[in-house]
Amino acid sequence: MPDLFKEILPSIMQTKVDCMLTDQDENQYPHFMVNRALSMHVDTVLIANEINMLPHADNRLKYDFLLNIVKPYKRPWVKWEKRVEPVDLAVVKEYYGYSDAKALEALSMLDDEQINHLKEKLYKGD
Repeated sequence: MPDLFKEILPSIMQTKVDCMLTDQDENQYPHFMVNRALSMHVDTVLIANEINMLPHADNRLKYDFLLNIVKPYKRPWVKWEKRVEPVDLAVVKEYYGYSDAKALEALSMLDDEQINHLKEKLYKGD
């Protein structure tokens, strides 16, 4: 299996050399990660969206489409964004027993005084 960051993405974005040589490579093609990497660049985000609209397409077809449609040049490295949890989300989750989604909703309705009250109730000592 070709490496995602050393072979697959450079072949799509720069070198245009086909790195999918066997059927096993095609079956293990990480189309989600490739689309995520392409969506980080302004010139390839719409192309990644087109591939996302074809989930039933074969992996080889997806790779060939990207290999032939993306213009080859060295794009700057873009740091992938990570989800940041609000500071008091864990307090709301523990106090009410909510899931992440419900705790986010509840957190948006609570003010600082109410959150401090929840923290006092959950305080277990040192």
